This record gives sequence, structure tokens and C-alpha cells, in this order.
Amino acid sequence: MRALLLNLELARRVELAEAQAAVECAEALGRFRPASGAAVRRLAGGFAVYCGKGSPITQAVGMGLDGPVSPEEFDRLEEFYRSRGEAVRVETCPLADPSFIEHFAERGYRVTEFSNVMARQVSPDETCPQPPEGVTVEKIAKDQIDLWTLTVSQGFAEKFPVSQELLEVMKLFAFGPKTECYLARVDEKVAGGGTLALHDGVAGLFGASTLPVARRRGVQTALLQRRLARASQAGSNLAVSIAQPGSISQRNIVQQGFQVLYTRVKFEKTME
Repeated sequence: MRALLLNLELARRVELAEAQAAVECAEALGRFRPASGAAVRRLAGGFAVYCGKGSPITQAVGMGLDGPVSPEEFDRLEEFYRSRGEAVRVETCPLADPSFIEHFAERGYRVTEFSNVMARQVSPDETCPQPPEGVTVEKIAKDQIDLWTLTVSQGFAEKFPVSQELLEVMKLFAFGPKTECYLARVDEKVAGGGTLALHDGVAGLFGASTLPVARRRGVQTALLQRRLARASQAGSNLAVSIAQPGSISQRNIVQQGFQVLYTRVKFEKTME
């Protein structure tokens, strides 16, 4: 499989595919629960998204990839979150314009997270190998969304406490018009899940987790392989996934032919 060569066009495609999934979640939350205050604003070539306080989807994505970012536009980014009583969190691609990065330094932001953005080409004849013995993966129907939501949220519990707000946001993420949800079982018991977000030929393999009792059974690998095969069937030519540097998740993803395209930095500042 030919290696991908990172350039601004590819970075923009990758970042906006993820951003679109977050935008759809916020739009769905706004429709189903208007009092939530869910909102989206297009800024600096990307999106500022608000899905409630402390939500993992409440952050800005894809900014700074369309050229210089003025102080006035950065002011609008900060005001978007300040007016909602929320900290500003910005996932930032290293190919973002230098002017955008400079604003973080000038305004006292701190780095709170690194994440590796990984990608690989998707071939038209992608196949799904047989999963390990006892492991099954299925694409679920909408009537199983509550089970999927609870399972994936519990798999993330070490990082994000399972709250009613988180369950609601995960559920709406699952209901995205271009999002498919997959549930894994080990010995017929629910073990984990993940999503496949399809946007403009990019298959986003996001939101995957495994319950602690089912780890080291090949669940994540089976979920990756099933979603890659489906991405091929859907006509995607690029697959993207994100993981913490050096994590077991990154190891599993790289073993499926992904390469680290770049390391993204999350800048954060509490607004007063």
C-alpha cells in the first residue's frame, strides 16, 4: 500500500471530515433539545462547536488551514466560548498557518493534549478477515442505539465519566445522517463499539472503545477491520483514525496499515 504524503490539501480534508461529524452532532442536539444551547460557528476555515459544558465534542476543529487568521477572527473564536461560560479548546493541525499558532502564544494558552492523526488509503477490494474466536461485530439498527451508547461510554469511563449529558451527546453523534454504529461481542456478551463517519470519500473511524473486561481479545482490531471493509463498500478512498501517542489504540490502528500523518495539539484557555 502506497504511503500517503502529507500536504495542506490532505490535512484540510482530514480535519474537515472530523469537524463535519461534530457539526452534525451539535445540529442534532439543537433540534432535539433546543434548551441545550448547542451551537456551531464557521471560523478561520474550520468550526467552533458547542455541545454542552465539558462535552468531548465541545471544541474547535479544522481552523487555520485556509491562510492567515486575523486577531479579530480569533476574538470571535474566544467570544463564542466565553459567551457560553466555557473554556476555549482548539484541536490544532501542525500545518495551520503560523499566524494562528502565534495567537495561542500571545494570549496565554496552554497545551493540554496531543493526539496522533492516522490515515491510510482504502482499496476498492478491501476485505474483512475472520475475527478471533468468540468475537463478533455487527452494524446495529437505530433501535439498538441506547445499548451502543452505554457500551461505548463505559469503555471511555477512565477518561470521561459516564454522565447523562455524555450519553445524550454520544446518542446524537450516533444518529448523524452519515454515521454508522458497530457493536462488538465476546462470547455473545457486549464488549465494545465504534462508529464509521462517511464524508466526501473520507471514512472516519472514530469513537471506538472496549469494556475493560473484554480487552486483549482482539475486539478493537475486529472493529477496525469491519469498518474498513464497509468504507470500501461505500466508495471511500481514505480512512482516518485518531489515538493518543504510544497508546494500545495507536498500535492496533497502525497494524491495520495506517500511518501517523501528524500529531495534533490541543490548546486550551479558561475564559473569564
